[in-house]
Amino acid sequence: MSDDKSFHMTPDEFRRHGHAVVDWIADYHSRIESFPVLSQVKPGEIRASLPASPPTHGEPFDVLLKDVEKLILPGVTHWQSPNFFAYFPSNASGPGILGDLLSSGLDVQGMLWSTSPACTELETHVLDWLVPMLGLPEKFLSSTTGGGVIQDTASSAALCALLAARERATNYTSNQTGCDGRIVAYASTQTHSSLQKAAMIAGIGVNNLRLIEVDENFAMRPDALARQVEADKRSGMVPCFVCATVGTTSSNAMDPITEIARVARQHNLWLHVDAAMSGTAALCPELRHLQNGVEFADSYNFNPHKWMFTNFDCSCFWVADRKALIRTLSILPEYLRNQATESGAVIDYRDWHIQLGRRFRSLKLWFVIRHYGVEGLQHHIRRHVQLAQTFAGWVRDDGRFELAAPVPLNLVCFRHKGGDAANQTIMDRLNQSGDLFLTHTKLNGKLTLRLCVGQTHTEARHVERAWKRIRQEAEKLTAAA
Repeated sequence: MSDDKSFHMTPDEFRRHGHAVVDWIADYHSRIESFPVLSQVKPGEIRASLPASPPTHGEPFDVLLKDVEKLILPGVTHWQSPNFFAYFPSNASGPGILGDLLSSGLDVQGMLWSTSPACTELETHVLDWLVPMLGLPEKFLSSTTGGGVIQDTASSAALCALLAARERATNYTSNQTGCDGRIVAYASTQTHSSLQKAAMIAGIGVNNLRLIEVDENFAMRPDALARQVEADKRSGMVPCFVCATVGTTSSNAMDPITEIARVARQHNLWLHVDAAMSGTAALCPELRHLQNGVEFADSYNFNPHKWMFTNFDCSCFWVADRKALIRTLSILPEYLRNQATESGAVIDYRDWHIQLGRRFRSLKLWFVIRHYGVEGLQHHIRRHVQLAQTFAGWVRDDGRFELAAPVPLNLVCFRHKGGDAANQTIMDRLNQSGDLFLTHTKLNGKLTLRLCVGQTHTEARHVERAWKRIRQEAEKLTAAA
């Protein structure tokens, strides 16, 4: 039986439609400021606009692209808008997008060295490049006992570190027998919530994740950590892990790594340093003091997909002792055995994270570093920090507002002195206007606005306009009082 119709897209069709998609993306970025930053649709509105059933017959690609514009775009919150000041950035760039396109085009599954040697070796090489670029200790280089791997997110990196710490503390028995309820880990009250999820997944339990109090700058108190570890040991618990954060999510607080490391060494705790957003700042030598003590870390993570123009997802994770990580996560069924693995001469990154399969993420990171160079990356980081510092100065000089936390880098936590309701109103009105997007946190029990400067194309005029709009909403509050 012959059938001339394959239903596949031909190479010529792919070329034509591919050009159209790249053109659409380029046009989107050129007009991105015309869209409300925060999507204005209501829950269920996007689904209601979609057909109830899938098509029986294939549709022309031109129609698909038109529906992206008509149906999908209204439901997009524009993370790449220069007026996006919410959360932490997830900033992309031309070279990052194109590198990701090539990764999709090659579509290799890099679980083993043998399944695509370039996928593994480029990743190892780029992670080694980043060690001196960020001023990290040489023990994280692949030429030593350590090495780096690209995870999907910092949440996965923290989970892997916690699992390795758990196994080290139990002499690698808990993988076989499970946890006995005595293993404990430590983070601050300001540490990212992913640590709580990691404790759940690792079988340690949220109740055995001790949240250590912080100081007036929202940084972990090493003395409180030491007291808690000692109390746990007296009660028969097994402390195994502590997470120090370089740039907490709520306020960008910097935990004192050196002092925390002193406690970790005394009690044989695995020290993980989570620098998910702020680690990018270490590209600039004058900002590396914010993570003094990183040389004592057992593991370290930062996210190029937050502030280094490498589109999501790309999270770099290093360990000082790769054998501990591999021993924790390695399983070798017969169908994965191969000569290269058996030789011990290669890295099989499947042993460095939770999932078996892995994408060719290092291509986009390689493209970004080569396109910008260290000089170009430093230029943009310094520019973002300066813009945030300027904004913080405006807040200090306006009697209606106050800073709620120190501003070491590019996140400004501030609030209107009128109280929680006033701040909620200001934020809601700004976000509903579509002019910009802010998010909030609570510091010392008070609702606090967060403005983070880190989007790829944010310039002085965008920050100036944001401050103008914030003041306008504050004036409306005064007029309505």
